[in-house]
Amino acid sequence: MQTEAHYQGAPILDVDPFSTEFLTDPYPFHEQLREAGPVVWIPKYKVWAMARYEEVRHVLDDWETFCSSAGGGLSNFNQEKPWRPPSIILEADPPMHNRTRGVLAPLLNRAALNKLREGFDEKAKLLVDSALARQEVDGVKDIAEVFPLQVFPDAVGLQKEGRENLLPYANMAFNAFGPRNELFEEAFKEAEKVTDWIMNQCRREALSEDGFGAQIYAAADAGEISEQEAGMLVRSLLTAGLDTTMYGITSALYSFASFPEQWSLIRENPALLRPAFEEVVRFQSPVQTFFRTTTCKTQVAGVPIDADQKVLLFLGAANRDPRRWEAPDTFDVRRRAVGHVGFGHGIHVCVGQMVARLEAESVLTELVKRVERIELNGEPVRRLNNTLRGLSSLPLKLYAAD
Repeated sequence: MQTEAHYQGAPILDVDPFSTEFLTDPYPFHEQLREAGPVVWIPKYKVWAMARYEEVRHVLDDWETFCSSAGGGLSNFNQEKPWRPPSIILEADPPMHNRTRGVLAPLLNRAALNKLREGFDEKAKLLVDSALARQEVDGVKDIAEVFPLQVFPDAVGLQKEGRENLLPYANMAFNAFGPRNELFEEAFKEAEKVTDWIMNQCRREALSEDGFGAQIYAAADAGEISEQEAGMLVRSLLTAGLDTTMYGITSALYSFASFPEQWSLIRENPALLRPAFEEVVRFQSPVQTFFRTTTCKTQVAGVPIDADQKVLLFLGAANRDPRRWEAPDTFDVRRRAVGHVGFGHGIHVCVGQMVARLEAESVLTELVKRVERIELNGEPVRRLNNTLRGLSSLPLKLYAAD
């Protein structure tokens, strides 16, 4: 990695953030990015990059200068056609963003989601029953994927048949935020089939009458959004509401298996469970990166950046920036992790973050009650993705509490 050369005052780093080496073990690269400077230039993709907490949060805060409407990934929608119609929530700016987020926000706030809590808790109990009966489980396939794939599509009002298409679709969407590398090509092998199924499920007539989807279409009937926009918002829920939650639950299980003393602390004091999940998101950062695009000439930390430039934000690196966090590479459930950027920040902060928290809380609460110890029972297998950091397999052994 080279730091001697500079471009417009920023260090030039010869690094590929989407390489197998980087995605497998990003932490040494994150440190090099942070220590090189507040803003760096990555020539391979001709993008600016920021890995320190202060600059990342600043950019996320300033949507007028650093927009989302030109794409949340490497692709610049001002210069090239996106692979699908852009998300009208994630890849939109005000005033459209205000209008569409205004439809979703009441559906996904804590008060609304608390109505789902009883059903989530009941399903979490059944899930833990099954896991404890076997004792040896795969934390990904038997817990982290199973639970969100059941409860969230139910909440949206999705039909049961064909739900196996949800995971490959989300994998496509998050890989598409990166370059057209091998991960992208592999994810898109069955793109037509998976995309067609998703689009069909977003239609009004495909949804149940009592889910989030029906409520979104009710907003269309009330004139808040168009019929077409309603279908796109349902699609946004299906894209963002599964993989990030699965990766979050997987990260929690992996963290507690790796640091058993932290699990013991939560079992001794269950009030730590909610802040513990925030620490999981900070420490593991399931969503590692997102892009913004400059709308005008600007400066960050004294570095001039032209208009229509892509800016790569390393959320995972910001969440371990020693300038912001004490002992950032230590997993500590007693830490006050408020302020992490694992769910983003600013007007585009993850609209589904309360769903993720509720699902994780339901599963972890049941585990805390009934599982004394979570142990690694084999070598975890990393799942590489251009945006997300998680596992494809997590062998665990669960020890029931007396």
